[in-house]
Formats: sequence, structure tokens, C-alpha cells
Amino acid sequence: MKPFSLLIKPASADCNLRCEYCFYIDHLENGNKNPRMTVETLEIMIKSYMSTDQNKQYAFGWQGGEPTLMGSDFFKKVVEFQLKYAPPGSSISNGLQTNATMITEELAKFFGEYKFLLGVSLDGPDYLHDYYRKTIGQRPSHALVMQGIGRLKQNGVEFNILTLINNQTVKKAKEIYRYLCDNGFYFHQYIPCVEFDENGSFRPFSITGEEWGVFLSELFDEWIKEDINKVSIRLFDSIMEYLIYGRYNVCYMQDNCVQYFVVEYDGGVYPCDFFVKDNLLLGNVNTNSWEELYNSQTYHYFGNQKSNWNEECNLCPYLKLCNGDCQKFRYGTPKHSKQLSNLCRGWKIFYTRKLPRFKIIADKFKNENSINGISPFKIPKFGRNKLCICGSGKKYKNCCGAL
Repeated sequence: MKPFSLLIKPASADCNLRCEYCFYIDHLENGNKNPRMTVETLEIMIKSYMSTDQNKQYAFGWQGGEPTLMGSDFFKKVVEFQLKYAPPGSSISNGLQTNATMITEELAKFFGEYKFLLGVSLDGPDYLHDYYRKTIGQRPSHALVMQGIGRLKQNGVEFNILTLINNQTVKKAKEIYRYLCDNGFYFHQYIPCVEFDENGSFRPFSITGEEWGVFLSELFDEWIKEDINKVSIRLFDSIMEYLIYGRYNVCYMQDNCVQYFVVEYDGGVYPCDFFVKDNLLLGNVNTNSWEELYNSQTYHYFGNQKSNWNEECNLCPYLKLCNGDCQKFRYGTPKHSKQLSNLCRGWKIFYTRKLPRFKIIADKFKNENSINGISPFKIPKFGRNKLCICGSGKKYKNCCGAL
């Protein structure tokens, strides 16, 4: 059993916002209206995960919906159990994705003290962000997000900005990029919005592949001017990681989707947060071991469908940079796994225009750093912050000696 990470949804799809493009909210409307992970399930999950051989590297991602709905007491229990069950010499990373509107002073202080790395959803300036990202009462949320970010900064919490590229933001690559940089946000992640209705047609807020390719090209042109050593864009970092080291650090680039587990509030385990579906339920942390979950035929069938791509992919010069792309973008996967990704044309536009420049940068890096191995690029912040359990048995926060 190879090492794996956990993506946990302690409040499931529940959220204090009602973003129009959110695909999670349908799960809430069709099920439990107040889903919350119990302390008992939390402890079982953490204890059992930390009993597995992960090379003493344990990665927890907290997501939703909105995970801060659980409150500070829940996350205090998280750290309590992690420190209780972590083997000596291990390190623990906690990432949390949030809309930041519920970040209290208490939560911000806690996240700073225990080195949580946050991903904050922010779709650019207020008129773009507020177009879709509204509260349950249909009020704008941008100002609330910025208040939350202010509390994170005051308490030394490291965070990345997650920006969804929808039909409103896709034409604003330069404006959004400059807005984030002008506000001192230098770690970016841009996520394409591709959602389908029951007939397989694009929903109104989705983008086309061509729009995605143009957006990425314009984003690259802005970044390359003078920010190559200053701003980390996760996609660009991932391309450089592959060109320089031959490694993948994002799941959509790989040829198999056996990557991590999603744990729902009730302990149910699934292979991917895009595919929390009844037919892909692998088991439950309350009744199944991680070995049983990992060896599930359903898990590996789902994972192997990633490489069951369209025959056209075999002729594509960029195949190794997407391996058929995320299964979500091949509508109806695994039933329609051989359908080309709806972003295929966009990736081709972007890589045709910009990959030669990436290769020049990569070659320059390899030539200049073949001796000292120091990268000119900012290290992506995803997963860098850790709690450390040193060999002495003492517990340290972000102890460099154990990393």
C-alpha cells in the first residue's frame, strides 16, 4: 500500500454561502441538512490513518462545503488526536480550504499557532467575486473574505488564493492577476469551472476549452514579465516540476487516480471529491481498515479509468502533461471515459503557445543549478507547514529538524 493523503469533509457540503456554481450544494439538498463529523469518527479516522506506514508523513486536507462551520473546538480535537497518535519522528501537515468569511480571531490564532496552511477562495476584485459568491441571504461576500484574510495575516497564517475561472472571470486574466499581486497575494491557484447539466451540456457559468487556453496564455504573459521569482502559480509550478524533475505534483497530470481518499462527515470513504457518489462508496472508517479501503476493487477500477483515454490522446505531443486530463472533465466518467476532456482544446492552445518558453526556463534552471540544486522558483506552499513529532517524543510546531 503506497502512501496516501486524506481529504476530509467534516461538515460535508454544508456552507454559509450559496455560490451559484458550487457542485457540492446538491449533495446537501438531497441529504442531511446539518451534517457534522462526530468526535468519535474523527478519532477513529486519525488513529487508524496514523497507524499506517506513510513514511512518517501524514497529510490532512480539510474541505467542504465550509469546514470552519465546525468551529474552533473541533479543530482543537483534530490537533489533540494528531499529537496523541502520531508515531515518534513523524510530521503532520494540515491544509484547509475556506471561503474565509467565518474566520474569527480565535480560529486565526489557532491556525497560526498550529501551522495550518489555508486555501482561501477569492475570485478577484469585488465585482467579479460577488457575481456568484453570495451568502445564503444573497448578500455579497467579498468584504467578509477580505476581513477574514486580514485576521489570517495578523496571526501569521500562511495561505494561498484559490480563484475559480468561470464565464465572468475567464476574460479577466490580467486584471485578476494584478489585483491579487497588488494585495500582496503571491501564491495563486486557478481552477477551471466546468459543470454539466443532466444532459451533459455546459451549465451557464462554465467555460469552454478555448477560453481556458486563452486565459492561461494571458496569465502566463503577465507572470513572465517580472514575477517568475516572486509569484507562485500552482499550474506553472507543476509544469516546471515535470520538466525539471519528471515528477507530478497535481493529480490531473498523473495516469492513475489512486491518489488519496475523501472522507465524508459520517466516515464514508470515496476515491475523489468530484465523485462522491453512491456507486463509488468504498467503505467507512468506522468499520473498514485503510488496507481494505486501499485494496477495494472499486477504488482501483476508478483509478485505472484515468488512463482509459480517447485514442486521439496517444497522438498528442502534450499527453504526458495531462494524461487525458481530470476525469471530471470527461463527462460521465467512468461510463464515458474515452470522451476527450472538455478542456482539451484549451490545453493545446496553451501548451502550443507557451510550452517552448517553459522548456527554455527549465533548461536554464538545470544548467545553472546542476551543482547547488537551488531553484529560482518559489516553492509551492501546499503542504509545507507541518507539526512535528520528534524522536525524543517531544511535540514541536514546525520543528525544522524533523522536516
